[in-house]
Amino acid sequence: MRLTLLALTAALAAPALAQTAAPAQQPANEQVIAPEVQRRDVRIPQFPSKDFEVGLLAGTYATQSFGASAVGGVRLGYHLSEDFFVESVYARTKVSDKTFEEIFPGSGPLADTDKKLSYYNVSAGYNLFPGEIFLGSKYAKASSIYVIGGVGSTKFANQRKQTFNVGFGFRVLFTDRWAVRVDVRDHIFSYDLLGVRQNTQNLELTTGFAYYF
Repeated sequence: MRLTLLALTAALAAPALAQTAAPAQQPANEQVIAPEVQRRDVRIPQFPSKDFEVGLLAGTYATQSFGASAVGGVRLGYHLSEDFFVESVYARTKVSDKTFEEIFPGSGPLADTDKKLSYYNVSAGYNLFPGEIFLGSKYAKASSIYVIGGVGSTKFANQRKQTFNVGFGFRVLFTDRWAVRVDVRDHIFSYDLLGVRQNTQNLELTTGFAYYF
């Protein structure tokens, strides 16, 4: 009889103990509390883009039928990306007609005022081979070989003529802001001299410094 009562008591207490041991479950629709974080105003530092370029150039300009003479000018450019850039150039030179004067003394085709040649142009360039140039065994500088072409105007012999230019160049960046450039250009325009209209190919070789900002 006593054993029967103990067994009955254990059977009745088992469900209650199991319910007590089971972990309490949260309702499915309980809202998650998100922490409130105070926003701060952060100032982003301003770094120079160095996309603009300004520089000086000097070299030699070979005017067809007249020979070569010294040339100098200024350059302003903008780099659209690592591959493409645009630039504008203004330069001046003084053409010599010594060859004509040696053949026909005192009868050169150009007056003193006509010997001045100036031009300006706007051109677009593409960096074909960006890379590095090594100076010794320890130093490497960024460099690029590029092609360039554009259109502008040339004033020569009191005539202003539309001019196309094509060429190539080489650029070496010695620092983030300073570079050296070497350019070869062919300036193509026509003019009327001594009653004869002719198309001319005028080669130019220049070097110069460039500053990026």
